[in-house]
Amino acid sequence: MSSVLLDTHIFMWLIDGSDKLTQKAKREIELCCQSEGNLLISVISIWEIGMLRQKGRITIKEPLSQWVNEALRSPYINLIPLSPEIAIESCSLPGEFHGDPADRIITATSRVMNVSLLTKDGRIQGYAQEGHLKCISV
Repeated sequence: MSSVLLDTHIFMWLIDGSDKLTQKAKREIELCCQSEGNLLISVISIWEIGMLRQKGRITIKEPLSQWVNEALRSPYINLIPLSPEIAIESCSLPGEFHGDPADRIITATSRVMNVSLLTKDGRIQGYAQEGHLKCISV
């Protein structure tokens, strides 16, 4: 059983059925589910979605709490809370990492949980190429 942590944008695209979700991302998600793994979501992704909505950068038609609750009902999706270990790791990531708090916490979550992060974020992919993170680039 192998689990995968979804970056915020991947999670949103999956839930919304967006055509932005690449074939490779869909394949990785299907493989995870077929192997009885879990699609992990950092709680900071919920915060990030709320902030993006508030800033008008994304549109969600229903109330945010309804969207989130429906998204988290999937039997394969597990929300990962912000633990002290993840919080500490986010402040002491090895190498060079940018200051975005959501990206830092998502990256720290992946490292602490020892799972691959599924992302399209080029900065995070670069960080993974430096050997600091297991990443599935899509």
